[in-house]
Amino acid sequence: QVQLVESGGGLMQPGGSLRLACAASGIIFRINPMAWYRQAPGKQRELVATITSGGITNYADSVKGRFTISRDNAKNTVYLQMNSLKPEDTAVYYCNARSIYTSKDYWGQGTQVTVSS
Repeated sequence: QVQLVESGGGLMQPGGSLRLACAASGIIFRINPMAWYRQAPGKQRELVATITSGGITNYADSVKGRFTISRDNAKNTVYLQMNSLKPEDTAVYYCNARSIYTSKDYWGQGTQVTVSS
Protein backbone atom coordinates (compact mmCIF):
# COMPACT_ATOMS: atom_id res chain seq x y z
CA GLN A 1 0.00 0.00 0.00
CA VAL A 2 1.40 3.34 -1.06
CA GLN A 3 1.53 6.03 1.62
CA LEU A 4 2.74 9.59 1.27
CA VAL A 5 2.95 11.67 4.44
CA GLU A 6 3.68 15.39 4.21
CA SER A 7 5.00 17.59 6.98
CA GLY A 8 6.48 21.05 7.46
CA GLY A 9 3.64 23.40 6.61
CA GLY A 10 2.61 26.35 8.72
CA LEU A 11 2.24 30.11 8.94
CA MET A 12 5.04 32.30 7.65
CA GLN A 13 5.49 35.98 6.97
CA PRO A 14 6.14 37.19 3.42
CA GLY A 15 9.79 36.80 2.54
CA GLY A 16 10.25 33.88 4.89
CA SER A 17 11.14 30.25 4.23
CA LEU A 18 9.61 26.84 4.88
CA ARG A 19 10.70 23.33 4.04
CA LEU A 20 8.14 20.65 3.29
CA ALA A 21 8.93 16.96 3.50
CA CYS A 22 7.10 13.93 2.11
CA ALA A 23 7.92 10.47 3.40
CA ALA A 24 6.97 7.69 1.02
CA SER A 25 6.34 4.00 1.58
CA GLY A 26 4.96 1.20 -0.52
CA ILE A 27 6.81 2.24 -3.68
CA ILE A 28 10.32 1.66 -4.99
CA PHE A 29 11.13 5.25 -4.17
CA ARG A 30 14.53 5.48 -5.82
CA ILE A 31 13.11 4.79 -9.30
CA ASN A 32 9.90 6.78 -8.94
CA PRO A 33 9.48 10.37 -10.15
CA MET A 34 7.98 12.61 -7.48
CA ALA A 35 6.16 15.93 -7.52
CA TRP A 36 4.65 18.67 -5.39
CA TYR A 37 1.29 20.23 -6.23
CA ARG A 38 -0.69 22.93 -4.48
CA GLN A 39 -4.30 24.03 -4.33
CA ALA A 40 -5.37 27.47 -3.20
CA PRO A 41 -8.95 28.16 -2.06
CA GLY A 42 -11.31 28.33 -5.03
CA LYS A 43 -8.61 27.31 -7.49
CA GLN A 44 -7.62 24.13 -9.29
CA ARG A 45 -4.74 22.03 -8.09
CA GLU A 46 -1.56 23.09 -9.88
CA LEU A 47 1.84 21.51 -10.41
CA VAL A 48 4.62 23.21 -8.46
CA ALA A 49 7.72 21.10 -9.05
CA THR A 50 8.83 17.68 -10.24
CA ILE A 51 11.94 15.57 -9.78
CA THR A 52 12.89 12.47 -11.76
CA SER A 53 14.55 9.38 -10.33
CA GLY A 54 17.82 10.79 -11.65
CA GLY A 55 17.35 14.14 -9.96
CA ILE A 56 16.28 16.26 -12.93
CA THR A 57 13.96 19.00 -11.72
CA ASN A 58 11.30 21.19 -13.27
CA TYR A 59 9.32 24.09 -11.81
CA ALA A 60 6.24 26.15 -12.41
CA ASP A 61 7.15 29.64 -13.62
CA SER A 62 5.57 31.15 -10.51
CA VAL A 63 8.09 29.47 -8.19
CA LYS A 64 11.27 29.34 -10.31
CA GLY A 65 14.22 30.76 -8.46
CA ARG A 66 12.42 30.59 -5.10
CA PHE A 67 11.53 26.91 -4.58
CA THR A 68 13.82 23.88 -4.74
CA ILE A 69 12.70 20.27 -4.94
CA SER A 70 15.10 17.55 -3.83
CA ARG A 71 15.06 13.92 -2.82
CA ASP A 72 16.88 11.64 -0.39
CA ASN A 73 16.56 8.08 -1.66
CA ALA A 74 18.11 6.68 1.52
CA LYS A 75 15.24 8.18 3.52
CA ASN A 76 12.50 7.68 0.89
CA THR A 77 11.76 11.37 1.25
CA VAL A 78 11.20 14.26 -1.14
CA TYR A 79 11.54 17.87 -0.01
CA LEU A 80 10.34 21.27 -1.15
CA GLN A 81 12.43 24.18 0.07
CA MET A 82 10.40 27.36 -0.27
CA ASN A 83 12.19 30.72 0.00
CA SER A 84 11.04 34.30 -0.50
CA LEU A 85 7.48 33.24 0.21
CA LYS A 86 4.65 35.40 -1.08
CA PRO A 87 1.00 35.60 0.01
CA GLU A 88 0.04 34.00 -3.30
CA ASP A 89 1.94 30.88 -2.25
CA THR A 90 -0.78 30.24 0.33
CA ALA A 91 -2.29 26.84 -0.44
CA VAL A 92 -2.54 23.24 0.62
CA TYR A 93 0.56 21.49 -0.70
CA TYR A 94 0.32 17.87 -1.81
CA CYS A 95 3.00 15.28 -2.46
CA ASN A 96 2.48 13.14 -5.56
CA ALA A 97 3.91 9.88 -6.82
CA ARG A 98 2.92 8.43 -10.17
CA SER A 99 3.48 4.71 -10.59
CA ILE A 100 5.90 4.00 -13.41
CA TYR A 101 4.10 0.68 -13.99
CA THR A 102 0.42 1.69 -13.94
CA SER A 103 0.52 5.51 -14.22
CA LYS A 104 -1.74 5.64 -11.17
CA ASP A 105 -1.38 8.80 -9.11
CA TYR A 106 -0.89 8.60 -5.37
CA TRP A 107 -1.40 11.61 -3.09
CA GLY A 108 -0.54 12.61 0.43
CA GLN A 109 -3.06 14.17 2.78
CA GLY A 110 -1.75 17.68 2.16
CA THR A 111 -0.12 20.27 4.39
CA GLN A 112 -1.32 23.85 4.76
CA VAL A 113 1.05 26.70 3.96
CA THR A 114 -0.15 30.19 4.84
CA VAL A 115 1.89 33.27 3.99
CA SER A 116 0.60 36.35 5.75
CA SER A 117 1.83 39.28 7.79
